[in-house]
Amino acid sequence: MLKLAKLLHCKGFHITFVNTEYNHRRLVRSRGPAAVEGLPDFRFATIPDGLPPSDADATQDIPSVCYSTMTTCLPPLKRLLGELNRGGPPVTCVVADNVMSFSVDAAAEIGVPCVLFWTASACGYMGYRNFRFLMKEGIAPLKGT
Repeated sequence: MLKLAKLLHCKGFHITFVNTEYNHRRLVRSRGPAAVEGLPDFRFATIPDGLPPSDADATQDIPSVCYSTMTTCLPPLKRLLGELNRGGPPVTCVVADNVMSFSVDAAAEIGVPCVLFWTASACGYMGYRNFRFLMKEGIAPLKGT
């Protein structure tokens, strides 16, 4: 997502890269504070993921993250979009990770389009796309050891 944001920025777009607080802290730890200093037309912002603080070096529990972001991130993102519209150039489009589908509702509320971008591999997409079928047919979850 960050590479896409940089490409759009090179084409003249004003970018606000929004990350969860947890992932933002990981980015700062791995790349240093300069990685998120930004520019006047490329800045970083955070929203909470709704989970309690965890071990900084531990990976978050993915099912918990998915449930928490799905149920708690919409209000903070809507607030952030409102702040962005009051404090600078208006938001004209939201580009979000496909897993963060709540972004569609936030964009709709301010009347701008939302583009969902799939960041996983094609194989990962096909797994997600066919998951219900695999469950229905008894193929997933895998059984045995």
